[in-house]
Amino acid sequence: MQILRGLHSPDALPVALTIGNFDGVHLGHQALLNELKAVAHARNLQTAVILFEPHPREFFTPDSAPARLSSLREKLEMLDRLGIDRVHVCRFNASFARMDAAAFIHALHRDLAAKFVLIGDDFRFGNGRIGDFALMEKIGSQQGFEVQAVHTITHDEVRISSTAVRAALSAGQLRRVQDFLGRTYSISGHVVHGDGMGHKLGYPTANVQLRHNRPPLTGIYVVEAHVQNMGVLQGVASLGVRPTLKHDAQPVLEVHIFEFGQDIYGKRLRVEFLQKLRDEEKYPNLDALIRQIGLDVENAKKWFAQHE
Repeated sequence: MQILRGLHSPDALPVALTIGNFDGVHLGHQALLNELKAVAHARNLQTAVILFEPHPREFFTPDSAPARLSSLREKLEMLDRLGIDRVHVCRFNASFARMDAAAFIHALHRDLAAKFVLIGDDFRFGNGRIGDFALMEKIGSQQGFEVQAVHTITHDEVRISSTAVRAALSAGQLRRVQDFLGRTYSISGHVVHGDGMGHKLGYPTANVQLRHNRPPLTGIYVVEAHVQNMGVLQGVASLGVRPTLKHDAQPVLEVHIFEFGQDIYGKRLRVEFLQKLRDEEKYPNLDALIRQIGLDVENAKKWFAQHE
């Protein structure tokens, strides 16, 4: 898969493309991408996806922007696995935000050789968000490319969306999340050095670097950890601000892997969240915290025993 910056192409190959943030790459996104691939195959076109980085809402209203379900790297990895030919990552800054809607559409034809565009019927774009499906369709017909709206995908009569996934994660409904994503929710990152507190408490942890400071879920979870060439490792994870140990801290993802003593600093770890055990709590002292961690480990091992 080619990864390109901005609205330019290294060649003149015509493309079938779609546009969006694709946060989480849920089943709705996957249905859209499968439809795009089918059209591209039938018309002998390359598939292309346009992403925005950062999310436009992170640019305009950073304090109220939604928590990210996936980092840019995670999105690119998932799009690669889904067989997309190229991804254009557009830097969403003040200059891009000022781009006229018609100019954006013309760029799709002129710079990317778009022959087919698949978007949501509620997709808005351009300066002041004045661009919509009707404008894309109108200019597309003038420029000689087809524009088509994607169909809504639902589960139990709920529209599958990144917002719905965030709501389910926040509520600890991991089975529902899996139904929306078509896979177990996970967070990936490099293992970094922490403050060593887990080791001092008798439960050493792998600290996973978070790319954003507002994860979409918090609490204590049964997890599986995936490290290259090490297989699937069982454990329990804490994702939160560690209120017993810190004050006004940033969220941290710490994973205690059962019966594991290898050095994995610097390695990339993918953590799959299988079951929520409890919310994060503040304890009166370290002894109380240690007792609770012991119970969490015991409950996580029981969960694995029941789900073998």
